[in-house]
Amino acid sequence: MPSAKPSAADLLAWYDRHRRVLPWRAAPGEARDPYRIWLSEVMLQQTTVAAVGPRYARFLQRFPTVDALAAADWAEVAEEWAGLGYYARARNLHACAKAVAASGGFPCNTDGLAALPGIGPYTAAAVGAIAFDAPVVPVDGNVERVMARIHAVQAPLPGSKPMLAAHAASCMEDPVARARPGDFAQALFDLGATVCTPRNPACALCPWREGCAARRAGIQAELPRKSPKPARPLRHGVHFLLRDDAGRVLLRRRPDKGLLGGMLEVPGTPWRAEPWAEAEAMGHAPVSAGWSPVPGVARHGFTHFELEMRLLAAALPGRAAVPQGEWLAAADASRALPSVMRRLLVLAGGG
Repeated sequence: MPSAKPSAADLLAWYDRHRRVLPWRAAPGEARDPYRIWLSEVMLQQTTVAAVGPRYARFLQRFPTVDALAAADWAEVAEEWAGLGYYARARNLHACAKAVAASGGFPCNTDGLAALPGIGPYTAAAVGAIAFDAPVVPVDGNVERVMARIHAVQAPLPGSKPMLAAHAASCMEDPVARARPGDFAQALFDLGATVCTPRNPACALCPWREGCAARRAGIQAELPRKSPKPARPLRHGVHFLLRDDAGRVLLRRRPDKGLLGGMLEVPGTPWRAEPWAEAEAMGHAPVSAGWSPVPGVARHGFTHFELEMRLLAAALPGRAAVPQGEWLAAADASRALPSVMRRLLVLAGGG
């Protein structure tokens, strides 16, 4: 049986009563700031609302406008982004801010937004709809889940993404949605986040329950289906934690391009499939010193691989030449390092 067309009026009436209060969301009647909306969308990629909230406020305090972000040094941006993961986003964020500042502001259409550094189709649609009322539906995981259930799409993700995106786009055929595209997009986000949740959806509270094909079939909790993920390969690294007499630790900055580009790290070997023999790893030590293995292994999961790191620690001899790098107090290092490197400080008992 074909699923009923969802009613934008029903969803927006629900949203007007139950909308979430979020730091980047303008209150009814309040002007929408594209900088704040764009920043929140970049931060929320692969990260939860709960985790982003305090970091978003802190980031805005340091960089209150797109011009302030554009004028900042990369090291400042990297320091403020540390711990949020997916560090290419921070690089693109900084480059995009520079482009926006140079052109005098954000473009108000999705094509112009998509031409900016680091802005893909989803972010262009989200900023376009929410900041400028462009008649588009941004499709994130929440929206995919809602569409899969409303239309009982049983083909698994990621193969079903084009079909789910087409269902979402068709919502703009409703003139009520076209009249309020920014609110409609945020209503879909809220519906997926608070009612049409991954587990135990609260169908009794859903404004679209009568038109939901999955609910009628009793399969709403099973959707969307997902194809099995391939096992991620394991890589290995060895890192060297060097402290001086003042308790500071030696850090170095990674190359601008590549994984964790431009971020600080604890010096170490490249990450590779084969475990490192200690004698071989020593060729990557920043200085000749009395290196001692730290018990245990630090583990971190990236999108495409798992990482296991062993750690060796040493104190800088009083008369030794001071290696080049950035020397930071342990507390400052913990704040400045990406989360994968913080695991090494924790392993050493200093993070």
